Amino acid sequence: MSVSKTLSKNGKKITITFYITKEAVQGAAQIYLICEHNGWEPVAMKPQHNGTYCGSITVPTDLQPSYQYRFKYIMPDGSVKFDNDWKAESYCANSFGGDNSVFSVELAPKGKK
Repeated sequence: MSVSKTLSKNGKKITITFYITKEAVQGAAQIYLICEHNGWEPVAMKPQHNGTYCGSITVPTDLQPSYQYRFKYIMPDGSVKFDNDWKAESYCANSFGGDNSVFSVELAPKGKK
């Protein structure tokens, strides 16, 4: 599992793309990304020909200079289970006694890249 980030040309939003390896898919027929940026509403990830899954979300960057967003994957396998990203930037405790994966968005100061 991994995350990549692409800043828009105007710098007002960033697209976060999530990749789940074939090994991490664990035989799931469908995988959903849930993230606090949209109220934890599931976003279907797309299966790729090589057995991996991929999905993207877009978040604003013009509200504050840095953000941290919590996220998880829903990987149905007869019962719904929640899974963290094995390679998340960090983790934080949740109110259910477990952890959430975290990705961050940090903007360079104006004039720097």
